[in-house]
Amino acid sequence: MSGPPEDPGWVRLLAAARRSLERSGGSLDGSISVTAPTEAERLVVIGVTGAHRSATAQRLTVSLAELDAFLRAAHGASLADVLSVTKPLRNRPGELKQEAVARDALLSIAREGRHGTAGWYEEWLEGMRRDGTLTRVIRTGLPFTEVVRVLDALPAADEPMPVFAERVLDDTKALADGAVRGLVLRALAAWQEVAAPANTEQERALWESVGVVPDDLASQVLVLNLPASGGLVGSWLGQARQAGVPMRLTLHQLRLGPLRLECDEIFVCENPAVLRAAAARFGPGARPLACTEGTPSAAAHQLLRYAADATIRWRNDFDWVGLRLTAAALARYPNAVPWRMTGDDYLRAAGSGPALLGTRAESPWDPTLADALSRVGRAVMEERLLDDLLSDLARPRP
Repeated sequence: MSGPPEDPGWVRLLAAARRSLERSGGSLDGSISVTAPTEAERLVVIGVTGAHRSATAQRLTVSLAELDAFLRAAHGASLADVLSVTKPLRNRPGELKQEAVARDALLSIAREGRHGTAGWYEEWLEGMRRDGTLTRVIRTGLPFTEVVRVLDALPAADEPMPVFAERVLDDTKALADGAVRGLVLRALAAWQEVAAPANTEQERALWESVGVVPDDLASQVLVLNLPASGGLVGSWLGQARQAGVPMRLTLHQLRLGPLRLECDEIFVCENPAVLRAAAARFGPGARPLACTEGTPSAAAHQLLRYAADATIRWRNDFDWVGLRLTAAALARYPNAVPWRMTGDDYLRAAGSGPALLGTRAESPWDPTLADALSRVGRAVMEERLLDDLLSDLARPRP
């Protein structure tokens, strides 16, 4: 239709009217204004209201009801009709209500999932509701049910990511990138109680923490002096042990063929500094040692499967994440025991250190440890215990 939309005097008035009607769901209650009006706008407002407006006025106001009545009389169309000629009017209150209903439906579906009663799961959902992520999911049409299906299938059993994605989502590349992957990773960070991953290595560690292996060449474990035999990897470990040289093993290598670890105990630490110091001080004389470098990788777990007949002496940093990792290891490996992970060990090393962050974890192997961490409120990294750890790692002379 011809008329107001093409008249320069109407442009800003109609834009303001659109904002008001969309915000109110089409209500004609209220008024709109234009500041520093042009002569054309002044004449339009005079024509609509039938009242003179000074040429020096800095703001002109007109009610929406007056605009609607004028347009009906002059053009046979309502204000809403005129605005809809160029672009349909949105009903923002209606949209918000529909989005709220859709959010509730998504939350209902999610809470019926395998982890629906877990605290971390509810924290993940609430965080997405609070920061608007669920609203963006609705507006973009992201397949949120796929995110829930992935989480329902976790933890997996050290399954290659393409195989896992094919099994769960019928698409080998479904988790290679994209929004579904991002939301799953956010959930995994809540599950493992760590910060959202900031790089590829942190993402890999998160996936591996729930048994999905993005890359069996990137999944590694650092070892020192492991007595082993069997296949290519066994021969490598044997040579490295003779020289007292640390070695990195990939998951791919560990799956090549039969491997036997020929020792009655293996020590496991978290920080490479401990392994490096043992190699420097004792060389071939250090006891068998593996280093997780944080959350144990799939490669680390694969290695320790070959140690079913050995005692696994396990430790982590004295912080809440370290307690969780130690508890998980003791639950996973029947032959695992804590290594200098008691309340007394912590208190002897505490004193100073970074503030203890995160949610409290328990230490079922020694409840006094978690209580001591809560009381002192300081984290203690393994390096603080280095002299004690090295004394344990020194192989007795024959």
